[in-house]
Amino acid sequence: MKILCWNTNESVWDHWQQILASDIQPIRTNSFEETESRLNNGEFGYCFVYLGDTEFARMVEDTVILRERFPSIKLVAFPNRRSQSAALRMLSMGVNGQCAPYIGKEQMQLVLSVVEAGEIWGGKDFIQQLIEQNAKGYQSSSYAGDSLESLSDRERSVALFVAQGFSNKRIATELDVTERTIKAHLTAIFKKLEVRDRLSLALMIQKEVVE
Repeated sequence: MKILCWNTNESVWDHWQQILASDIQPIRTNSFEETESRLNNGEFGYCFVYLGDTEFARMVEDTVILRERFPSIKLVAFPNRRSQSAALRMLSMGVNGQCAPYIGKEQMQLVLSVVEAGEIWGGKDFIQQLIEQNAKGYQSSSYAGDSLESLSDRERSVALFVAQGFSNKRIATELDVTERTIKAHLTAIFKKLEVRDRLSLALMIQKEVVE
């Protein structure tokens, strides 16, 4: 498997080469234009992007642009700066995950398996923290959008609880059902609303609230 790696940091690049499995061939690029050109060739299923401290905000936006232009690529960001706002921006736009640049070998293998399965890498706790942070001050009674019209009453309730930052366990308690039932509802909700994941669902609802 080939992975396109937009990485301008020599030390991080050397590290990636050392920890990637022997059957993975990393191909390096040094600019947005070069990365876009290589992805246009259609030979890569994965793209890694290293976000250094220099022009960090621009790199975040460039990563989002790559996500929009190449929706089928598995795209993983490696920011050198801890930023919840950057993580929220990238993951909410469909970036498949974010990791520390000097990630360990075993963890890298886990990242690839999780992303390959269609999940977001970032850790469930981290994703939940992002939702909760963005949900501060949000109440389900303030929802005034029409995005949930296709949902059943129970599915709507589950979706609104997700937007409030509730975990599956807490939602199950609130609705007096099992966590398995909540997971089944979420699967149906994602399909009906054409959203990728829990974070995308929460952000969609949070944008449609009465101020």
